[in-house]
Formats: sequence, C-alpha cells, structure tokens
Amino acid sequence: MAEPRTDVDAGSADHDVSAGLRELAADTARRPLLVALDFDGTLAPLVDDPSASRALPGAAAALVRLVELPASARVHVALVSGRALGDLHTLAHPPVGTFLIGSHGAERARVTAFGLDRDVVQLDDDVADRLASLGAEVAAVARGRDGVWVETKPTAVVVHTRLAPDDVAEVAEAEALEVGARLGTNVLHGKDVVEISVLHASKGDAVTALRNELGARVVVYVGDDVTDEHAFAALGPDDVTVKVGAGETIAEYRVDGPDDVVEALTALVGALAGATTP
Repeated sequence: MAEPRTDVDAGSADHDVSAGLRELAADTARRPLLVALDFDGTLAPLVDDPSASRALPGAAAALVRLVELPASARVHVALVSGRALGDLHTLAHPPVGTFLIGSHGAERARVTAFGLDRDVVQLDDDVADRLASLGAEVAAVARGRDGVWVETKPTAVVVHTRLAPDDVAEVAEAEALEVGARLGTNVLHGKDVVEISVLHASKGDAVTALRNELGARVVVYVGDDVTDEHAFAALGPDDVTVKVGAGETIAEYRVDGPDDVVEALTALVGALAGATTP
C-alpha cells in the first residue's frame, strides 16, 4: 500500500476534481477502483434534524449508476459515515451492492436484495458494562441543556450539540470529552459532536481494510468532516482525496458542497461508463 499522504497543503486543494476523476477513469490499469463517500455534508446537505437528512437526487442517481456499472469495470462503492449502520441504510437508500461503513468504522455491512449483510459486532461483558456507564454519564451531560442530545450506537455514544447555543455547546462538548478520556477507547470530536467509542475504530482503518479485501488499486474518498481526515491520511499519493467545504485538510482536492460532489461523481461515472464500453 502507498505511504499515507501528509504533505498536501489546504490551500492547494482547489484544482479541478472532475478533470482528475475523468483521467482516473480513463486509465484501466488503476482498477479495481473503490469509490468511498461520506454521507452527511457530502452526498446530503447538512440539516439541523439528522433524521431529515437525504442525499441530493443527483447524488443518489450517481450512486446507482456507479453500482450498476458492469463487472468488467471493476468498480466498488462504499458509504462511510459516523452514523449507525441502520440509520445510514434507512436515510441513504443505497443501491444493492453498496458497502456500508458505519459508526466511524466500527460497523460494516453490504446492501443486498434482502437487507443488510452485516459483520456482527460483539462486545464482551466488561466492554458492554463500560458502554452502559458511558450512556449514563453522557445522559447527565445533556440533561437540562437545550439543543444537546445523546445518540446510542452499538459500540459508542454520541453527544450532539448542533442545535445548542454556542456557549452551551462548548460546555457540553468539554464535559463529554472529559467522560471520554475516562471511559472511552476512542474519542472523536467532530462538527458539533463528540463520539465516545468502547472499541478502537476509524474511517481510515475501515477503508484500508475494505480496500485490502477488494484488492483496490486506487481509492477515491470524498468527505467533509474532521473525522474524514483519518481516511485521507490512510490513503496514498496514487489515491484521490476530496475535501468538501471549508477547513484545513490534507486532501488533494477541495469542492464547496454537495452540489459540487454531484458534478464530480457524474463526471466520474460518465467517464467510467465510456471506458468500459466495448
């Protein structure tokens, strides 16, 4: 595997991603190809109510076209999210054949015609007890604070602060980080969230594992959150990394928002389809 990219300056990530993806698609020696995409803020615009999140129609259409490319194209598609798998599956409506990575890498499944074919996550008694303790302590962090709420996942708890006033969010996140330092194995501080997991997991580890299983020569990874930087860092100079939105990044490319992601994916799938046409 290529060495992780660490030398890409944030200011250099603004050249034409669509042109780069067309060039990638034209080179059949760079297959198998894994296209891995974050969901919220990447395929779907960020919204205050997480249950209302939906992929843009053009993004959903591009996903279907990517998954339905002929086997000779040697293209695999994955959605990589901090959401729990069931939530991601329900909201993203991914087509059959899509790989799903949830809970920042702690959960994985593949979409089949009969539902999700999941990799089962099992916790031993001590870890399960620690998860229960985490749930109780972060519930106290949220209690009495407007706009702060807690989500429970199979291996983690998450404190959300997107709807809270800035001063309330700052205190809640600081308290959640303190709980995570005591009880968590892995703590992720993202956009308006603190996720505390009882297992070690990251998007970078999960994408690397999937890439190795599929034998992918090149990975295209697109994401908007600070947690997606773990995936960018795990990839190499021959891969294609795309940061969505503002903020420091080590990604090769940058686009402004989900509409630009749709444009880039449409360019990629069109070029892939053309490259595999007899």
